[in-house]
Amino acid sequence: MTNRLLLIAVAIILIVAPVSAEYWPQWRGPMLNGISSEKNLPVKWSTSENVAWKLAVPERSGSTPIVWAEHLFLNVGEGSELSLWAVDRGRGVVRWKRPLGGGNRRMMKQQMSSPSPVTDGRAVWIMTGTGVLKAFDFEGKELWGRDIQKEYGRFGLQWGYASSPLLHEDSLYVQVLHGMHTDDPSYLLRIDKATGKTLWRVERPTTARFESPDAYTTPALLRYGTNTEVVITGGDVITGHELATGKELWRADGLNPRNNGDFRIVASPVVLGDMIFAPSRERPLLALKSGGRGNVTSSHVLWSFNNGPDVPTPVSDGTYLYSINDRGIMYCLDAKTGQTVYGPQRLRNATYSGSTILADGRIYITDEDGVTSVVQTGPKFALLAENDLGDYTLSSPAVSEGQIFLRTASFLYAIGQRRAAK
Repeated sequence: MTNRLLLIAVAIILIVAPVSAEYWPQWRGPMLNGISSEKNLPVKWSTSENVAWKLAVPERSGSTPIVWAEHLFLNVGEGSELSLWAVDRGRGVVRWKRPLGGGNRRMMKQQMSSPSPVTDGRAVWIMTGTGVLKAFDFEGKELWGRDIQKEYGRFGLQWGYASSPLLHEDSLYVQVLHGMHTDDPSYLLRIDKATGKTLWRVERPTTARFESPDAYTTPALLRYGTNTEVVITGGDVITGHELATGKELWRADGLNPRNNGDFRIVASPVVLGDMIFAPSRERPLLALKSGGRGNVTSSHVLWSFNNGPDVPTPVSDGTYLYSINDRGIMYCLDAKTGQTVYGPQRLRNATYSGSTILADGRIYITDEDGVTSVVQTGPKFALLAENDLGDYTLSSPAVSEGQIFLRTASFLYAIGQRRAAK
């Protein structure tokens, strides 16, 4: 009887359990490193071909759309105001908008809507460049709100705050790495996602000078063995932090070997397995292995590469690391050794600010002209397509259920037809 009841219970679970689907819940996707396991994604499109829908948006933004089931979420600036938009995924219409306060302004390319939202499928959290951090449920009810600048002091970055929160289990991890326009220390916060309360705040010291303490990066999550750590880059160094306390576990120097005063960092760290790839301002990109404690510069830095990216975050499939700089020069490196597999390889002549994603054996790279180059993964360069949306673009692509979501200055596009989860 017991075995029969067990079989019945398993059958009921199989019938009623929701079908798993891959969404895009954070800026760097479901695996937090720009990789999607989706297959049969679109390779070719235009403003009128292979477009499921497009939604008008008021202004440019570096924020990436976040996708969960029937919802997309956007951080939106419009004039001096900021808001969170919830978009119906099937119809491409706005479900609701919620205000995030004023103070929006453009600083060079970016504006105060640059941080991307994060979601766990029940709530959505949004940070702005003005320091407002809020939580909403999927119906648009505000759960809590905070003003990080009001609580901990004004942000002192040269070009405005742009880091996205990292969501892991019950907490948000928010970094503030600055120094150009402040003498206040840089710091890392762990915030309870349910209540909005700070669980810990740790200062992150640096000897970087002038603009070099500033970082526009987003934290990464490193898992190896039984360990899970938060990795952040900026202020000339890479550091790993304990989840429970924020304690700095290890540190590597070398992101600014000449001690340049303008070596702010934009491209975020990439973690795959037990490897960490840490870009700087092109020279150098460092690769590290996990497991170190204390100063690991001489013990855990595996290789260095002097033609890395400045703004676009690279991506790796574990065998190769694919890096594109702001001028569209692409390199494929051996991920373990740093040896050049191919490159320098010229993509189309443009400026590149969006970060690279990898899905279905292809690399998707969107430039500021709104053209997405699709390149085959592997040891030989093969350009599969160049897809032109003809509009200024800073945002990185998002992928979910067979579709690619691209945000330009004028529209949010759903590329391809949605595929039902199996």
